[in-house]
Amino acid sequence: MASSTMVIETVFTEGVAHLSYLIGDKATGKAAVIDPRRDVEVYIELARKNKLSITHVLETHIHADFVSGTRELVDRTGTAKAVLSVEGGAKYGFECGKLKDGEKIDLGRVILTARHTPGHTPEHMSFLAAESNRPETPFAVFSGDTLFADSVGRPDLLGDDQAQGLAKKLFASLREFYLKLPDAVRVHPAHGAGSPCGADIADRLVTTIGYERAHNKALQFTDEAAFVEFALGTAPPEPVYYPRMKKINAEGPEVLGRLPTCPPVVAKEFQKAVAAKGSQLVDNRQMLAFGGGHIIGAMSIGPHPELSIWAGWMLDPEKPIFLILQKDADLPEVQRQLLRVGYTKLGGYLLGGMDEWDSAGLPLARLPQMTVDEVKDHGDDVQILDVRSPEEWEDGHIPGAQYIFLPELEKKAGRLNKKKPVAVYCDSGYRASLAASLLLGNGFTDVRNVPGSWKAWKASGYEIEKPVEDKKASDTDR
Repeated sequence: MASSTMVIETVFTEGVAHLSYLIGDKATGKAAVIDPRRDVEVYIELARKNKLSITHVLETHIHADFVSGTRELVDRTGTAKAVLSVEGGAKYGFECGKLKDGEKIDLGRVILTARHTPGHTPEHMSFLAAESNRPETPFAVFSGDTLFADSVGRPDLLGDDQAQGLAKKLFASLREFYLKLPDAVRVHPAHGAGSPCGADIADRLVTTIGYERAHNKALQFTDEAAFVEFALGTAPPEPVYYPRMKKINAEGPEVLGRLPTCPPVVAKEFQKAVAAKGSQLVDNRQMLAFGGGHIIGAMSIGPHPELSIWAGWMLDPEKPIFLILQKDADLPEVQRQLLRVGYTKLGGYLLGGMDEWDSAGLPLARLPQMTVDEVKDHGDDVQILDVRSPEEWEDGHIPGAQYIFLPELEKKAGRLNKKKPVAVYCDSGYRASLAASLLLGNGFTDVRNVPGSWKAWKASGYEIEKPVEDKKASDTDR
């Protein structure tokens, strides 16, 4: 029996919850990469492992949530050609092949057919995968941001003036293309749970048409108007960096060839650098380490994949970023996480970390920690602040808490009393530590982080409060 020559490799990028793919045929040596991230070494290594040459780089659409690796991959391989959708009037600021509805990419054993599925964006393509001996019987579809596990792509990213029209096109793409596919067809989406590109995306990284037909709420609608209301009404808050990503990807990200430069800086020189106007200081240590002692003015964005998303929300790409790391060896991973959302202007990192800062006798600030038991027993002497997403808040929160969505905190901090202690919580403490560091930077002097946060509160069996229906809109500013 002949061994299979077909290759399908999935690359899951945590934080941005991005899924990309390498698909090819060992017999011909040809492979395509679909929706690559900017740090492209992973695809080059997968191709090498499978004895494949990357000949095509495809994108389902112009992405808004991460910087595309298409140009980087074309440059790094020397064999790949970018072939991108020109449906819906799409234009690019760099050289690429033009892909239209119905065109095929022949890799040998597997053939990819581009199908125009607008809705999330006007130019969106899905890619049907079929074996060459059964070209009309697809076994999989690479769905991009049209269809997710338990969800669909949001249609509102191009602004209110286009949202209604795109929602209608999304409805048509789902009804006229996806729901006409056989139940057995596998669905390989561009995002998993945690991505703001869709509402309540499930944890499954792969699904099937049949499963989604039976269980996906968005696929149950037969009335266009009802679907449009659902699609626009359930979209999560749009990250502020999405329009910037969209523009970068349409114009063509700069080809870097390597990770962005981030020089080591000794403690006293680091102190001078971060004191300069316009610098941004990110402390990438665990929240308890940050609480125990940090540099005044530092922003706590800890060592988790979510660094990409929160950097995107909070940092200015035009200002130099200075880093404090748990250990110097963490630098390449932090560089990659920043690179994925377009941050290449790195001023440097504190050589030797906080140990060297301490040894130099330089000043420290502290962020006290407050357990959920202490929060429960606080009385009226502490303001409890919830900084989670609107959906998390509405699902339940600590009784008496005030609500400000984290990305809006600096703008809305005036709602809080600076003369009264503030205890900040989120789901685990990660976002709360970031929020607390922002409050300290905005003149609050008595701020506490709640480690464990909502998870610890629920685990302790304490009372849960939900907002009354008529207050949801005003409480969350949605």
